[in-house]
Amino acid sequence: MDQIANPAPGFQRNPDKVITIEPYAGIVTVRAGDTVIASSANAKVLSEAPYPAAFYIPFTDIDFGRLESTDHSTHCPYKGDASYWSVLPAGEIGQNAMWAYKQPFDEMAEIRDHGAFYASKVTIEATPG
Repeated sequence: MDQIANPAPGFQRNPDKVITIEPYAGIVTVRAGDTVIASSANAKVLSEAPYPAAFYIPFTDIDFGRLESTDHSTHCPYKGDASYWSVLPAGEIGQNAMWAYKQPFDEMAEIRDHGAFYASKVTIEATPG
């Protein structure tokens, strides 16, 4: 196996932790009211118990013109440092509604250049293909 250049400290401490990333067979659409923020046939589903599954949408399928980057950030010992964007058409509830790992740990490289949204802040529709 190739040596990992930027390994996740979480997996080193907890090698039994399971996070799966799979392609979603269908279309994922993210809306704020009637405004489409993202729509993709290339989304990925990240599953990590005990959290609900999250759709990660390629940056190329996200309308960054309707987003504004924020100073908010969080750290995950399995994925890395997350950056956040506010969904402008959602108003106050849309603050920090999207996150992404610009430089994820090697084990999570599949979600690089993908954004995920909080279902409590925007409408996420997944239509199986």
